[in-house]
Amino acid sequence: MTQTLFRRGKVREMYAVGDDRLLMVASDRVSAFDVVMHEPIPGKGAVLTALSKFWFLRTGSVVQNHFIADSLDALPDEARDLGEQNAGRWLLVRRAERIDVECVVRGFLSGSAWAEYARGGTVAGERLPPGLLESERLPEPVFTPATKAESGHDENISRAQLRALVGQELAQRLEQTSLRLYDAGAKHAESRGLIL
Repeated sequence: MTQTLFRRGKVREMYAVGDDRLLMVASDRVSAFDVVMHEPIPGKGAVLTALSKFWFLRTGSVVQNHFIADSLDALPDEARDLGEQNAGRWLLVRRAERIDVECVVRGFLSGSAWAEYARGGTVAGERLPPGLLESERLPEPVFTPATKAESGHDENISRAQLRALVGQELAQRLEQTSLRLYDAGAKHAESRGLIL
């Protein structure tokens, strides 16, 4: 049986598995700066899936996530063919309501955050101390939300814009959870000699 495509993003497809689950398949497509490149990278989907599983398992105590399994045995018969065709590139996940916001936490002043800071001393509309250098570690990690675009560019928004978009309570929960996830990831990376 053919699975129903539920959603196609820049690098992943989601297929319906019953009413309450999805098969999340990572492709070999490459998206950089919100642009999908013409040439895929063979094996990229498998690497992306392995990284996703690693972090879902590692941060499950920080925040409940949607990961269920990555074993063919967990799939119903009607989804096995799709699982076999995409071996190593899929995760079975719980269906959840998507919040169309990208939650970014920055520990260093780089990328679009640096560009905004260089223009006016702010990041995500919040004033930062003067005199910071490009790629410098920030005094405290900064939450910088963005809109989540299906295609094209995600747009950075301020925390005030986020509150207007999703409400005060959810905006606060998104920010606090994002900062806790960043802290857990940064500590793990630092223990391995890396920065996040």
